[in-house]
Amino acid sequence: MKALIFDGKKVTLTYGEFPMPKLVHDTDVIVKVHYAGVCGTDLHIIQGEFPAYKERPLPLGHEFSGVIHAVGEKSIFKVGQKVVVDPNRACDLCNFCRNGNYQYCKVKGINDALGIWRDGGWAEYVLSPQNQVYALPDGITIEQAALCEPFACVSHGVDLAQPLPIGKSILVVGAGIIGNMWTCVLHLQGHRDVTVSEMNKSRLEIVKKLDTGFRLVTPDVLEAEKRVYDVIIDCTGVGKVIEINFKYMNNGGKYILFGCCPPTHTATLNPFDIYNKELSIIGVKINPFSFPKALGLLRSMGDRYLKYEKLGVKTYPLSDYQQALDDLKTGNISKAIFTI
Repeated sequence: MKALIFDGKKVTLTYGEFPMPKLVHDTDVIVKVHYAGVCGTDLHIIQGEFPAYKERPLPLGHEFSGVIHAVGEKSIFKVGQKVVVDPNRACDLCNFCRNGNYQYCKVKGINDALGIWRDGGWAEYVLSPQNQVYALPDGITIEQAALCEPFACVSHGVDLAQPLPIGKSILVVGAGIIGNMWTCVLHLQGHRDVTVSEMNKSRLEIVKKLDTGFRLVTPDVLEAEKRVYDVIIDCTGVGKVIEINFKYMNNGGKYILFGCCPPTHTATLNPFDIYNKELSIIGVKINPFSFPKALGLLRSMGDRYLKYEKLGVKTYPLSDYQQALDDLKTGNISKAIFTI
């Protein structure tokens, strides 16, 4: 089958032939991939900035949707069902997993994710345990379901940020796809005092298509205003940006670290400010058991929010991967999704 293959030892990405997956356990399924997204984490992996499997080359891609192609004898799924796949799973043995927090698991969670440590969705077919697969309910298309994994992460972030009363002043930093998704969720939930900051003006033009009425500014405007916010959501994953924006926190404010920073990034924060303002710093890691909530969000949003054009999403065949990566770097799109 055709796949986009990452070699962790050489840190290279190539398009070519990869072995077709085979059922291993009687509860396994093979998914025929229709849509597979490119995540910021994928970009860090490709650049050698984020840990991934290196023992052999494998297809990346942990955000994907498709249809069931084959099933094990004891699988609950049927061939032809439309599905989306959660790339992460629990070990079901450690205290973290047994308490519903597999994002902290030392051996599973992101440490065993499809598309990072196991063969992923940048391929025509993917093998997955059935307990990581979700049938799509009526009202959600396979195209929309390709956004389920990042929305599941956003849903987890929303849960951690609670309480988040309507009327709080909110700053979303970064208008890539994650910033746009947060913008959609905040608007859906009724928030209106929201500012989106992005240095790339072409990305701000994309946010306008969402028609939320939120205030859209460049970072220099924030610097000039010296305004403070009750909640700041960092979607950049850049240590220096976090350091700069932390000074815009209001008393009792919450700073949500959502963007995935490379492990080498650092930020200098003033502990006295954290004490004096009683600030909360909230990290958000993957999507522990939040796929059902994400599917609920997708059903609620529909075409009002999820049209690819509105979100700045552009599709590419796997063979055009280099163009997709180049377009992401320019900021002319917010997200690339492979159509397979």
